[in-house]
Amino acid sequence: MIAGTTSTTPTRAVGRLFLRTAVVAGLAGLSLGIFMGASHDHTFRTVHAHINLVGWVSLFLFGLFYALLGTASTRLAKIHYGLATGALILFAVGLPSIALGLPWGEPVAILASFATLFSMALFAYVVFTAGEAANPAAG
Repeated sequence: MIAGTTSTTPTRAVGRLFLRTAVVAGLAGLSLGIFMGASHDHTFRTVHAHINLVGWVSLFLFGLFYALLGTASTRLAKIHYGLATGALILFAVGLPSIALGLPWGEPVAILASFATLFSMALFAYVVFTAGEAANPAAG
């Protein structure tokens, strides 16, 4: 553990939630990749890429931050989780719909893109404001 971090950090539970969701996304992305490789049909390669990057990688890194460093605002961490996972779900619905030629796929994927951007902007705010507020003893 990082110095000054305790198991009572309020955002630790949100961090675990991010980590668990990331693992599920990682399993889904890897399974889709194996399916595409075995079938020689790579129609859903963008879905595979987004589930792995936005789901597995990003959510896992967010989870590590919250679990290890925390933040002063559990509320912002929970909002961030909802926004980030919502964006992942929208990608998982919108991108295959585009590949299948469904007319509503593109607007859903665009919404997912903006949700991901807002999620990252919120995370940037959390990272740049967490510092000493998350660990008053560090001052």
